[in-house]
Amino acid sequence: MADPDLESPLIHSPSSDPPELVITVNDGDYDSGSDHPACAEPHGQNQNHRAFSVSDNHNSRNPYDFLGASELSVLGLPTVDPFRNETPGVSGLYEALKVVVCLPIALVRLVLFGLSLAVGYVATRLALEGWKDKQNPMPKWRCRIMWVTRICTRCILFSFGYQWIKRKGKPAPREIAPIVVSNHVSYIDPIFYFYELFPTIVASEAHDSIPFVGTIIRAMQVIYVNRFSQTSRKNAVHEIKRKASCDKFPRLLLFPEGTTTNGKFLISFQLGAFIPGYPIQPVVVRYPHVHFDQSWGNISLSKLMFRMFTQFHNFMEIEYLPVVFPNDNQKQNAVRLAEKTSHALSTALNVVQTSHSYGDLMILTRASELKLENPSNYMVEMARVESLFHVSNMEAVQFLDTFASMNPDSSGCVMLHDFLRVLRLKACTLSEEIFRFIDVEKTGSITFKQYLFASAHILKQPLFQKACELAFSQCDAKGVGYFSEQELGDALRHAIPNLNKDEVHELFHLLDDDKDRRISINDFFSCLRRNPLLIAIFAPPLLQNHLSEAV
Repeated sequence: MADPDLESPLIHSPSSDPPELVITVNDGDYDSGSDHPACAEPHGQNQNHRAFSVSDNHNSRNPYDFLGASELSVLGLPTVDPFRNETPGVSGLYEALKVVVCLPIALVRLVLFGLSLAVGYVATRLALEGWKDKQNPMPKWRCRIMWVTRICTRCILFSFGYQWIKRKGKPAPREIAPIVVSNHVSYIDPIFYFYELFPTIVASEAHDSIPFVGTIIRAMQVIYVNRFSQTSRKNAVHEIKRKASCDKFPRLLLFPEGTTTNGKFLISFQLGAFIPGYPIQPVVVRYPHVHFDQSWGNISLSKLMFRMFTQFHNFMEIEYLPVVFPNDNQKQNAVRLAEKTSHALSTALNVVQTSHSYGDLMILTRASELKLENPSNYMVEMARVESLFHVSNMEAVQFLDTFASMNPDSSGCVMLHDFLRVLRLKACTLSEEIFRFIDVEKTGSITFKQYLFASAHILKQPLFQKACELAFSQCDAKGVGYFSEQELGDALRHAIPNLNKDEVHELFHLLDDDKDRRISINDFFSCLRRNPLLIAIFAPPLLQNHLSEAV
């Protein structure tokens, strides 16, 4: 890759970035009968289709007015995929011939890889032998033994085809910048940084159990974190601050994106590296390529390693950027420091930063497991959704499971009849109003982004919990703590007239979480948290009056 690519970034300020995909809520007050236009291009193949008897009347009432929920405005443009590997398979005659020619070389490289890993593992075990005081810096004589492992790590990089690695700039002294952050593209990144910097890293607790690797990262005095535990994340931030403040510890290395991307985008940053308020040195890693994308995206580790072994040479570039200092009056402003750092990285990489997060990777992986067509259609830029609604990644995946059961088509869209089938709703005016509430583009179909956005919007309404309590007491007319199928039918006929026994039975089966043929308050709340849009069917005038008084 020519030097101008490194020295002349095309992006000079945040204002020059192309617009991101944005999901927004209109916070203004709208009359329930007002016309609410679509905010994005409709999905072409669904534009002229309507399901069941969904009318073209855009002035239908908002079925969630009783909660104080405003109507939605969801941008429906397709999202980019920052996790996609562009060359997941061998394509083209040149690549096929190269793989065949490089097979003998690959065998030699595999032997070198195995020997280097074995020697490094033994050296690391020796360095760790008898060392129990893990809260203090590793003694210098043990660090000298770890140089053997670091040399072995360089041999591993050589075996993967990185005979030389282009560097620009130099690491800042540890006392100036105790924390290094980098974009994360491949499993090669931490291997290189181990050799180059021998830093302390923050890693998932799951890495500790990986053979060989778990032992080596323990020697780096790793800070373990469970990304799903708030307590664990707080402890990790405390450890980052403690180790960054002591020059006797190695510098800290963090990948604030929290997962690997394809290098063509930066995704949202987690704030753990920035909360302590210490100077940060951003480092850029690039993998220039023509035929083989080295990013760890939608490709298995074994396949990626095989492709690396069968390349003549794999290109890698490292650029150490100027240190980013927090302002004196903003030392506790982690968001501002993260923005300055991400701007430095995105400018050097000549990319934009999106609002994707690890949650989008969870959704992408789950969509693949469910064998949905075009899994990337289901990413929603979870960092933005989390900031708006405080919806967790696990909750988003659960909503995806429900949406997937609605039989989405190849473009990721669901029609009215499948929506009603999964939520056990009868085709009627109210159920169509619920569907139109989600279908902000008025195309007669809904996407997962719209479904998630609408569900999260209702779930996080201040009156949602109160509405659930009132709805349960309405069904439990006897006050015994549960209600029967007959009582459910009686309560629902206010909102959905002409319900027959089969339709009541289907709804009862959905609400009966533990399948004991009666619905307790736990069953009821659990089902409505998974399907918050159903609260609209429990909102007769009496319930609405109660909520109006609560407001």
